Amino acid sequence: MAALASMTGFARASGSIEGLAWAWELRSVNGRGLDVRLRLPPGFDAQEAALRDDAAKHLKRGNVSATLTAKREEAPKLAPDPAALEQVLALAIALAARIPGAPPPRAEALLGLPGVLRAAAASQDEALLPAQIAAVRAGFMEALAGLVAARREEGARLATTLAGQLDEIAALRVQAAAEASDQPAAQRARMMDNLREMLRESPSLPEERIAQEVALLAARSDVREELDRLDSHIHAARALLTEAAQVGRRFDFLVQEFNREANTLCSKSASVALTATGLKLKATIEQLREQVQNIE
Repeated sequence: MAALASMTGFARASGSIEGLAWAWELRSVNGRGLDVRLRLPPGFDAQEAALRDDAAKHLKRGNVSATLTAKREEAPKLAPDPAALEQVLALAIALAARIPGAPPPRAEALLGLPGVLRAAAASQDEALLPAQIAAVRAGFMEALAGLVAARREEGARLATTLAGQLDEIAALRVQAAAEASDQPAAQRARMMDNLREMLRESPSLPEERIAQEVALLAARSDVREELDRLDSHIHAARALLTEAAQVGRRFDFLVQEFNREANTLCSKSASVALTATGLKLKATIEQLREQVQNIE
């Protein structure tokens, strides 16, 4: 069975090969679709399209940030400072000429003097070796697998939370059904009593016509259809949790249907108790909606 996946996660992978040390950091958060943003150092731009394809094969939704850092590890190259070398050489030759029998200045002695040799600037555009590119690409796949695992781990926690919220919604639906069971009859009786009182004072309208209107109003206060649809939505949501893989968009649409039924239930309510239960339903459904936003 596929596991529910969240869109939130983090993963890291690092390594070194042939003088190049590299590290990948991948982060993902909620997103309507899949948006992969790559931050690559110079020399790796040509790999961007392939890396995006790799990400799309394993992720379907979320805003993903992938950052690569790479640093060459080889010892710094030394180069002579021409001006300093000329100056030191001229001074050494002049000094040797003043000392009878002194040997000429030796190259290694001159190069060892402070300031004559300096580290050459490393070239950031130096060509990468095929083995280095392959290792960095493999490192991306390693980090990507870690991100997928992190999102599934978060998805498992999310599934437990969602199941609990669905249980709470189901319990509130049962409570609402009990509170609404006699609502149409009570509504009809209450309105008939009021109208009979009015007819005693103004008997111009036929009682039969008024009874028809009262029956229509009572029918409009019947919430059994909304409760039945809520029950159907609960079963559909639990089925999505079982299906698990890539259900985020469908779950989001289903929560909108939950909200619609809860709003109608509140608008039809004719009792304080049923209204209070309807408001609890709306609050729990909103909590469900916030969690569903995290599902891939």
